[in-house]
Formats: sequence, C-alpha cells, structure tokens
Amino acid sequence: MKRLNEFLSNDFIFSPRYRVWRHVIYWSFHVTIWATFWLVIGVPLSFGRHLLNMTMWVPVFILFSYPLVYGAIPHLLLKGRVSLFFLVMLAWGAVGLFIDAAYRSYVLIPVQEAMGLDNILPRGPLPFCYLCMTTSAASPMIIRFFKLCTLKQREWMQAQKEKVTAELQLLKAQVHPHFLFNTLNNIYSFSMDNSPKTPGLILKLSSLLSYMLYECDTKEVFLEKEMEVMKNYIDLERERYGSRLDISFSVQGDVKEKLIAPLLLLPFLENAFKHGISQQIGRYWLSVDVLVKNDALRCKIINSKNEYVAYRENGIGIRNVRKRLQFLYPGKHELKISDEGNFFVVSMAVKLVSRSASIIESPGRPINTEFIKNEDPQPAY
Repeated sequence: MKRLNEFLSNDFIFSPRYRVWRHVIYWSFHVTIWATFWLVIGVPLSFGRHLLNMTMWVPVFILFSYPLVYGAIPHLLLKGRVSLFFLVMLAWGAVGLFIDAAYRSYVLIPVQEAMGLDNILPRGPLPFCYLCMTTSAASPMIIRFFKLCTLKQREWMQAQKEKVTAELQLLKAQVHPHFLFNTLNNIYSFSMDNSPKTPGLILKLSSLLSYMLYECDTKEVFLEKEMEVMKNYIDLERERYGSRLDISFSVQGDVKEKLIAPLLLLPFLENAFKHGISQQIGRYWLSVDVLVKNDALRCKIINSKNEYVAYRENGIGIRNVRKRLQFLYPGKHELKISDEGNFFVVSMAVKLVSRSASIIESPGRPINTEFIKNEDPQPAY
C-alpha cells in the first residue's frame, strides 16, 4: 500500500509540467530498443544507422499512435464504448497502410536520398514497416490506458477520503449541540433560582466551548485535555444534582503525550446523566475509571439507573461514537455496552499513539483488550 501511494503521488509521472520530458524519454527509449532489435536479428547496418532510421520514423509513429492514445482510449474504451473502440481500431489500422506507404514515399526516402544514405528501403507497401508502425502504437496505448485507470483510482481514493472526513466532521458536529443542549438546560435551572453558582458554571461552559470550537478541529487531541473536559462536564452535572449524586472519577496510568480522537468519551457521560441518573428518584451514583496501559486506553463508565426504564443504547450519542470508532480506529478498538437492570456499564478500549504519530495514518497492531474481555461488570457502590 505504501508503494502504491508513492506511485500514485509521483510528480514526474502524473504532473502536466513534465509532459514533454515524458514523451522525449519514452521515444528515445523506444527508438533505442528498435535499433537494438534490428541489429540483433542481423540487418546489415551499423547500430548508429539503425538508430538514425528509427529516429526518422518517430513522426509517423506519433501521427499513427496519438489519435488512438488521446482519442480512442479516453473517449471510447474508458467510457465503455468497447465495440465502437474496436471498430475505430480496425478502421485506423486500414488507414495506417496508406500512412506507412505515403510517409516512406514522400518523406522518409526523399530525405534519406538527400542525405546520401545507402541501403534505402523501396517505395510501396512493406509488411514489416507496417508491423513496426502498428506495434509502436501499442506501447503508448497500454501506458495511456493504465495511467488513466490509475488517475481514476486516485480520484476515487481521494473522494472516499473526503467522504470519510466529511462524515467524521458531521458526527463530531452532532456531539456539540447534544452536549450544549444538556449543559445549557442545567445552567438555565440555576439562573431561574438566582443561584450564585451561575457565573462559575457559565465560566466552565465557556471553557468547554473554547475547547470544542478551537481545539477539537483536529484529528486528535491530548488525552490529558480530554480528561480535563470530562471532569469539567462532571462538575457541571454535580452542581445540578447536589448531594444526591455520588461520583467516583479515577484516572490511572500515564496520560501525558498521548493522543485520542476528540470528544470520543463525552457522549457516554451525557447518556449516563440524561438516560440514567435523570430518570431516578432519590440517590444515584456514577463511576468513571480510566486506565492507560501498554499504549491502550480503557475507559469504564458505570451509572445507576431506574431498572424499570429501558436504557437507550442506540441513542444519537452512542450511535455517533460507534461510527467514529469504526472510522478512526478500525481493528483497534472495542466497545461493550450492557444494561444490568439497576445500573448500566460502558467499557471501551482504543489503541493510543504518542504525540509524534497520527491516529488515523499510523498502522498499529490490534490492541490488547484482555482487561475488558470476560469481565463481569460490578457497580462501584
């Protein structure tokens, strides 16, 4: 794949800037090969004379091959008009008989005579000259065909990449209003009670908005910053529920210099509060455990819930996270969600990379998720 990408991005092969040089190099190589061929099969002329003869044939090679290369290949063959393509090939092949004879009779032979050369070919149709001309058209046609196919493949790959990027941006954008709606509702409740805590909550929300608007517009963010955002969000919700809510937030391992896709964990907190804790009466609890081990992140979120209220596992937040995980961590993540009646468990693991690597572009071996496999979820309280 790496070599293919290098080939697809080769500037000399595909850039219009080098078009003339590509043609000069190709025809120089072409006439050298033909001169060597005639010498090897025993035509009694020197290599220099063979090289001169073949160089003098280049104009007719171009005249015969380029209409096929730049006309029939892109406008007929690659557009699926195969039958018409072969009919044009046959018709142009017949025209080639006259091109070959006319070029030798009225251009090549008079020029060679004027130069005083000996061993000049006779006028009139010659099968081996016609064969040389037609086979000389085959190579540029094949090259042109594969080049155009490669360009089509590159355009398709670029379109797919842009599609994935657009979908990721859309999924990320869907997280923002979901989060804002919940948080603004919380602050609205405090403002209605004229709570002195309202300015502090607005400040925390401002910090979160700054993070989402200016720091999340990248493929990855620092895991340490993502943990800080989660803590700020929990603090906002803690103010809403007060002493009725018991929260445990634990981060273990080295989270510094690690990168993760932005806003990947926050939707689980949103769902824990919106569909779990908010549906209860009395006391409720939330446990968040984050572990970084062997370049892998494991996050386990457990929240109490009303056992008689079905948890919306396929809500917009979790659905978006699933899609983002598939895009950003293919084969390098695991997500387990389970409803245990009076509490809900989310266990997620993703492979992390250091600051010097890229989440999307870096190849990685599948993560070791033994710490979440065969694990029985247990409540923290």
